[in-house]
Amino acid sequence: MLVLDRLSKTYADGTRALQDISLSVRGAEIVALVGGSGCGKTTLLRLVAGLDVATGGRISLDGEAITAPHPGVGIVFQEPRLLPWLTVAGNAAFGLDALPARERRERVAHALDRVGLADHAGRWPRELSGGQQQRVAIARAFVAAPKVLLLDEPFSALDAFTRADLHRHLLALWAESRPTVLIVTHDVAEAVALADRAVVLRPKPGRIDDTVPLPLSRPRQPTSPGSEAAVRAILASLDRSLRPPGETPERADAALWW
Repeated sequence: MLVLDRLSKTYADGTRALQDISLSVRGAEIVALVGGSGCGKTTLLRLVAGLDVATGGRISLDGEAITAPHPGVGIVFQEPRLLPWLTVAGNAAFGLDALPARERRERVAHALDRVGLADHAGRWPRELSGGQQQRVAIARAFVAAPKVLLLDEPFSALDAFTRADLHRHLLALWAESRPTVLIVTHDVAEAVALADRAVVLRPKPGRIDDTVPLPLSRPRQPTSPGSEAAVRAILASLDRSLRPPGETPERADAALWW
């Protein structure tokens, strides 16, 4: 289980990015983090990844404190961040030198097949489309078999069709190894398509304002009544999270939470 206990982050210039974030995420659970600008979504992911240090609180995975990059935690960034001098297979295998060569090849071949790139293993990143490059990044994350996978808006730069296609590939890989997943997204429909619950953050400083359960069966249809109702519930929660205390819906302007 991934546990965030009263997690806080204040930067050197005095900016309070996060304040008293407490969150427990079960094994195999997918949690979407949504919220307005300045609510610390990416900061939170960087802390869980061990890429930054909290100024208060504690992060633990199965009881072990996380204060630096951890082998059980993988991350996929908004950009694919592939190494141009390595092939698709080489990028997917990056960081697996400790594994026997045969196991490494089998893991890479399986992951590339699951993301639809089995025929592209010998190609270079420059020969791939943006969506294909992000598939390689996803395959690379799953090849390492992390307990926790962090996704920082990995599909935001893609068109709607490619994004939906990658959702299917992501869930197919997740169904095999079932890691815990934290995904940051500005796309409410994406949160509904992927997550078991959405955690809504209130900005300045970032703190948890609401949690919206998403008990929908998979695969999910975006136009189903359940999905549409879930989108409305998250949007309503986001709107409330951006209102000053005491402000009523009638007085509040439309929330530009994205």
